[in-house]
Amino acid sequence: MTGPNGFESALIGRTSIGARHLSLRDQVLTELRRRIIDAQYLPGERLTEDRLADDFGVSRNPVREALRVVEAEGFVEVQPRRGAVVATPDERTMLDMFAARAVLEPLAARLAADRASDEDLVGLRALLDQARAATDRGDYVRVAELNSDLHRAVVEMSGNRWLVQFSVAMYRHVHWVFRLGASSRAAHSWQEHVRLVEALEAHDAEAAGLAASDHVHAAQTAAIDRR
Repeated sequence: MTGPNGFESALIGRTSIGARHLSLRDQVLTELRRRIIDAQYLPGERLTEDRLADDFGVSRNPVREALRVVEAEGFVEVQPRRGAVVATPDERTMLDMFAARAVLEPLAARLAADRASDEDLVGLRALLDQARAATDRGDYVRVAELNSDLHRAVVEMSGNRWLVQFSVAMYRHVHWVFRLGASSRAAHSWQEHVRLVEALEAHDAEAAGLAASDHVHAAQTAAIDRR
């Protein structure tokens, strides 16, 4: 078993320097959440404290505390006689998430169309290019990361700090749901993103809002149909 210091160093290596000030509980939480979102721990998979402590090279205490947080966030559920398992996104949960996206994303896109700088738009194009390349090579972990990066970038480009704050927790679940179906959804999502970025480049707020709205609807249909 890897010692706690080795685990802590590994986490610091994948995050910013500020991460070295995180508690061990928060480091375990970050890694546990990442593994669920990236589908390394799949829906229905048991997550015992002993197993996670061994996976992360830590004691059971920070694992227990981290499990409480991801349970509250909806990534884990506690079942009778099974204990903690990775949650399965149900239809109600996904419909609620997409209802929120249907309000937030078109608004963010309309604002971004007016406020995006040339540098912002170059950055979006770079994300599109990277997503196309990752899709072509079947790297769906990377596709999911880039999908979230693009959506967060558009929200940040809106210049509305409330939208940015509201979107933080939601996009963890967006990333999770997208990753579970990325192999069938990636190419379609990329095409929808191209339409959105083109509208933003044209500074056409109406077209950007419509592209974002259509994208959310298509993503919802794909997610619900996949269940």
